Amino acid sequence: MKLHIDSRRRLGRRNPLIYGHFIEHFHRQIYGGVFDPGNPLAGKDGFRGDVIKALRRIKAPILRWPGGCFASAYHWMNGVGPQRVPAFDKAWRVEEPNTFGTGEYIAFCRQVGCEPYICANAGSGSAEEMSDWVEYCNLETQGPFAKRRAAHGSAEPYRVRYWSIGNENYLGGEIGAKSPEEWGRLVAEASKMMKRADPSIELSAAAVGDLEWNINLLRSAGERLSWLSLHQYWDGLWQKNDYADYEACMAYTNTLGTQVKKVRGLLTAMGLEKQIRIAFDEWNLRGWHHPSLQSVDPAEYLKTRDLNDENRRYTMADAVFAGCFLNMCLRNCDLVGMANFAPSVNTRGCIFTHPEGIVLRSTYHVFDLYVNELGETVLDTYAEEQPRLRFRGKEGKAVEAAGLDVIATVDMKEEVVVAAVNKDPRNMHKLEFEWFGASMPWRYTIRTLMGKDTESYNDIDHNDAVPGAPIVSNYSPVTAIVLPPHSVNIIRFMNQ
Repeated sequence: MKLHIDSRRRLGRRNPLIYGHFIEHFHRQIYGGVFDPGNPLAGKDGFRGDVIKALRRIKAPILRWPGGCFASAYHWMNGVGPQRVPAFDKAWRVEEPNTFGTGEYIAFCRQVGCEPYICANAGSGSAEEMSDWVEYCNLETQGPFAKRRAAHGSAEPYRVRYWSIGNENYLGGEIGAKSPEEWGRLVAEASKMMKRADPSIELSAAAVGDLEWNINLLRSAGERLSWLSLHQYWDGLWQKNDYADYEACMAYTNTLGTQVKKVRGLLTAMGLEKQIRIAFDEWNLRGWHHPSLQSVDPAEYLKTRDLNDENRRYTMADAVFAGCFLNMCLRNCDLVGMANFAPSVNTRGCIFTHPEGIVLRSTYHVFDLYVNELGETVLDTYAEEQPRLRFRGKEGKAVEAAGLDVIATVDMKEEVVVAAVNKDPRNMHKLEFEWFGASMPWRYTIRTLMGKDTESYNDIDHNDAVPGAPIVSNYSPVTAIVLPPHSVNIIRFMNQ
């Protein structure tokens, strides 16, 4: 494939929030994940130091919490102050001790160095409860909730800038599911009250690639929204743990931008494309496995959740898919301003915790490469001779898709940095470049994440899916850079 690069043709600057993360009160994400009091690797506050270090390494910019489905029945006042009130979690059917609440979450974010992003209860909660939470977090001394925060040990406000109204309230199985009309009315009232508490906050609301839902939402509350919240997991696995194989995962890449395209058209039609951006604030290739949720026996529905933590399942398919997703966000940098990998820790997370340490799954290394290597400005490139491949989808149907997914950026030093994903499971592909608007580089480095085969994975004392060391090579007009099969590559071009 030949990629035409003109460093003068710039799509825009990417928002670092597209490299965001998410944790929910589900299985081992919080308790035994980021929060593990008594573990020698945890500090006196109970936070796992190795997890914090790993999140700092990938410069996690924002962390969404407390859910997810958990948020739709979560009453935040149970999780603040010295006397915590355990509650039955109606989403995941366990007792929630509430020992990790708002104060602990804010403290964790501060140690990571990321922005907090709170998802308020728009399921069983009310507009007033949501706005009271804003008061608790952001007001200095006015009202009972700010005074309560001060009494709980934080005289200074938490200053939470990002808030989400609801989580997936368009789904019938969600606690507090709403019709499009009901949702528009609730978001209108909640956004009004939350903005009255703190006019500086940025609000998102649960949206989906559905015209009726979004039109009702935007007509009712669009003037007070900064974001539309989109979610997607491509390989469901909710009830049946039948993982899509590598080829089926590559077939899914054809639909990466479907929801973004639909929302873009609607925002443009309603004249809101300059005001509202997309927060893809839950995304992952694999959905969370949680069958038997209606069982009367907790052992039946709890034990199966351990299957989410089989490290051998997180292979180069997950890494290559993640690279393609981030490329989609970069291509749509004018509209997609935030994305949150779901979750960060355990379940389908990029970090796995065990009593003696952590495992960095293949997806973690994709974030490491993109966050620490790519530039801030996205270029408008043009590709010729794109290889077309046929993949077998999960249902057995053949799907044609592009073999390579390539994005070009420019960093602060005005060096071009390219992310090149080769989806082909077996074959290498060559990438050539044609340069316009700047002098041709004379040297390049390449870092490759690939593994020995498509099923390479990382586990305790088993690391097969990690990036290689940078390889430095001279560059000339006839250079063709080889992209190995099933690989994510970062190529940096240097002029001196």
